[in-house]
Amino acid sequence: MSPPILWSFRRCPYAMRARLAIHVAGIAIDHREILLRDKPALFVETSPKATVPVMVDQGRVIEESLDVMLWALDQNDPEGWLEMPGFGFDLIAENDGPFKTALDRYKYHTRHADADIEAERQKAGLFLHKLNRMLEGRPYLFGDAPRLADMAILPFLRQFANTDRAWFDDQPWPDLRDWLDRFLASPRFAAIMAKHPLWSDRP
Repeated sequence: MSPPILWSFRRCPYAMRARLAIHVAGIAIDHREILLRDKPALFVETSPKATVPVMVDQGRVIEESLDVMLWALDQNDPEGWLEMPGFGFDLIAENDGPFKTALDRYKYHTRHADADIEAERQKAGLFLHKLNRMLEGRPYLFGDAPRLADMAILPFLRQFANTDRAWFDDQPWPDLRDWLDRFLASPRFAAIMAKHPLWSDRP
């Protein structure tokens, strides 16, 4: 039986979190790396919305990154990522909603004629203040070990911090910075950021 197919783009935070869950679950996949500016026809045919990640498992197409994470962890969750309070899903929803909207308008402000960089950064900062408070005195959001919410949010925090790392480092978020830096220095992050050759369906 052929392994599940994961269509991915290395730097996309949605694809990163899907790969994190697949990695911790130890699932062997057919990794198909693509460029979002040059999408293979088969990828678009498989998922007309044409955004990564997309998982194909025995004919089932999973098109949302959080659903890919849950698909992987439902098969194998050796570190107990799913063992978190229901509030963790509220945090993921806030990350994927208001925070991501502010992040996009901050990072890609040239695409939004009405974007106010400082205002969008402040909006995003409200969520980051909340996370920093949660991290006070503990290494992860819900205690001593990472849970689904940690790994679903950290790729987006990386994207935010990298927009202006000097500004980010100057903010009163020591626990948040430590959380991010430990993630970036981890073997798991290194593993899921390994480079893959581009997949092509062209002859």
